[in-house]
Amino acid sequence: MSIATQEQTVVDGVKKQLYIGGEWRDAAGGTLEVEDPATGEAIAEVADASPAEAMQALDAAVEAQSSWRDVPAIERGEILRRAFEKLTERADELALLMTLEMGKPVAESKAEIGYAAEFFRWFSGEATRVHGQYNTGGNGVGRVLTLKQPIGPSIMITPWNFPMAMGTRKIGPAIAAGCTIVMKPASQTPLSMLALAQILEESGLPAGVLNVITSSSSGRTMEPLIRDPRARKLSFTGSTEVGRVLLEQAAEQILKVSMELGGNAPFLVFEDADLDAAVEGALLAKMRNIGEACTAANRFHVAEPVAEEFAKKLADKMGALKVGRGTEEDVKVGPLINQDAIDKVEELVGDAREKGAKVVVGGQAVDGAGYFYEPTVLGDVPPSARLLEEEIFGPVAPVTSFESEEDAIKAANNTQFGLVAYVFTSNFKRAIRVIEGLETGMVGLNQGMVSNAAAPFGGWKWSGIGREGGFEGIEEYLETKYVAVNMD
Repeated sequence: MSIATQEQTVVDGVKKQLYIGGEWRDAAGGTLEVEDPATGEAIAEVADASPAEAMQALDAAVEAQSSWRDVPAIERGEILRRAFEKLTERADELALLMTLEMGKPVAESKAEIGYAAEFFRWFSGEATRVHGQYNTGGNGVGRVLTLKQPIGPSIMITPWNFPMAMGTRKIGPAIAAGCTIVMKPASQTPLSMLALAQILEESGLPAGVLNVITSSSSGRTMEPLIRDPRARKLSFTGSTEVGRVLLEQAAEQILKVSMELGGNAPFLVFEDADLDAAVEGALLAKMRNIGEACTAANRFHVAEPVAEEFAKKLADKMGALKVGRGTEEDVKVGPLINQDAIDKVEELVGDAREKGAKVVVGGQAVDGAGYFYEPTVLGDVPPSARLLEEEIFGPVAPVTSFESEEDAIKAANNTQFGLVAYVFTSNFKRAIRVIEGLETGMVGLNQGMVSNAAAPFGGWKWSGIGREGGFEGIEEYLETKYVAVNMD
């Protein structure tokens, strides 16, 4: 089978309709194109839902809620476990599908499938560990009983950069808790979510528990659902700007919200760090997902004595990465998602250069088809450069220096965002001081990755509300009920 035939077979194997109430339906309004960002060409057309069809999805979720919440927790967990096994078995085809619609190298896509599957495995166990309590009241007479119950129909909106993992990270705890779902994947990458819906259907998920709406306009289709009094939960991963709008909409019905928003991750390298390990960590933290990740290291604050050497070593590593279509052998850097992403990176790099930053490697878009940008390292980046303040979302590493530990912490916290920070140092006491001083929800200490299904993912300040994953993840889909027991 030729590569082109294999790619087409994988795409053809995904249903491209709306998934509502356990049925696959065409959209009345037609279809939207899915583009391969490596070529700029359309690879598929999927249903383009109308607001009315989105409301039908909410109707199905509401109708299924009462029966779904009564399904024994162990059965909900078994569905997730079966889905985990299917994701694992089909990792190769799902990885190729993801690369075709999103662009990242196939090896990275396969790693995401593994990461995505872990959320189903983790929450398959958490389904049976939803605990309440029973204790004597403070007056010694009454009894205090608390229990946890599913919050109810949940609206979910996922981004294009991790199209499978951002889905399982939300769907997993909702299913485990006993909540029904209306899911809206990003219009750029709907195929992975549609494939996931098929897997859950095959795994025995009852009709109406998961409903998937693909649409060219998230606002047009989802705002009426968010404002509907039957919805009880909103979970969104995306930009802070869109998150603000959704928070305003959610306020009408006082929805419980989970928001995983923008980042501006600092990467701190102290003079006592193992510099080679720091460079490897930086490469991972910067170049995962082509830099298109909210957890991507956005700015590198390096102790002044080693800043130049760090920048050169990082440039040597990044400059050696092969750029190309993610399906090609040995490619490490795929395309950005679209032309708007290229334009933003070019604008931020241009601003830094105008203000005195030096290009150590890269520094420009790649000519030809697709949306490619060279892996780039900038040295001597001045504090006024916009890319120290704004999320780059591309393969660009700006390096600036600091003189003291206090200066490093101050620079790291000089942002309204607070998702993740990375710290490289061999001094344990310094590590603890810096970690405690950082205003972020997560910290990578001497490692360039923090994502873990068993850990709580989320940020401070403008980076979000709530946590996904870990023991905390299922709590986002539960309500606490207190019962006062009279023992007189």
